[in-house]
Amino acid sequence: MSNLPIALCEALSELGTAITPQLIQQTSLLLAPTAARPAPSFCSVERDLAYGPHERHRLDVFVPVAAGQSRPILVYVHGGGFTMGSKGGPDDPFFNNFGAWAARAGFVGATLNYRRAPSQQWPAGPEDLDAAVTWLRDHAAQFGGDADKIVLVGQSAGAVHVAGYLTLAKHDGRAPLAAAILLSGIFDLERHQGGLPSEVLYYGDDPARRAEQSTLAGLFQQRVPCLFTVSELDPPTFQRQAAHLVEHCIAVHDRLPRLIYLSGHNHLTPGYSLGGADSAFSELLERFVRQMT
Repeated sequence: MSNLPIALCEALSELGTAITPQLIQQTSLLLAPTAARPAPSFCSVERDLAYGPHERHRLDVFVPVAAGQSRPILVYVHGGGFTMGSKGGPDDPFFNNFGAWAARAGFVGATLNYRRAPSQQWPAGPEDLDAAVTWLRDHAAQFGGDADKIVLVGQSAGAVHVAGYLTLAKHDGRAPLAAAILLSGIFDLERHQGGLPSEVLYYGDDPARRAEQSTLAGLFQQRVPCLFTVSELDPPTFQRQAAHLVEHCIAVHDRLPRLIYLSGHNHLTPGYSLGGADSAFSELLERFVRQMT
């Protein structure tokens, strides 16, 4: 599904599927003009709030100005191959678009940074999300949010960290989240092929640990409802990971996972298009969040 404009789909297709500096730069240029922006008329923003001791333990919170309490809290976890990426600053189109989209829908939005390789290795990502979710629970009321209605939205490496948080982190006896949305992630490291060299900087170079570091089986054993996506123009390794999701869920549960195929999208555009270029995808995620919360 998708309703990206045809001209945009054609331009994205010409960029190919390999995640190169050119694809990253050109995709950003193509999507930036349509990116949603927070504005005082509907949203207030508190930036660079510390959720932990590290300099990367910072998040921005986007709060609807309309009166309300017990709102779901949507949290965006950026990608970047474990070594790059950012929540963005006040003047950046991405991922202010996520916070603006969430606030317009009546949710509390949040975007966060986390520690990156090579200075930090697995399981730093899940540990940081554990700290961020704990902080958001503790401070939910001051933003009009509901501590029991937190939804993590992770893209690429961010999706990997969300999966790790769900399956590896120790929780306090309740479901750690209301739901999770995982955009183009890697979950089966034992069969992972064609990845980036930077992945070794995060996971280490010991193949004997790949089963321990994988999240595929654990995702279908834990209680949090998950929605997965894969993009038409994702690199082949992400296409294979989507196939592994289907294969495992059918084998274990005799059903398909919640998996959305995003026509015309590349690896970056799902997060970039929220609230902007792809209204159909934005509406689908909004419906999913409302159903789960």
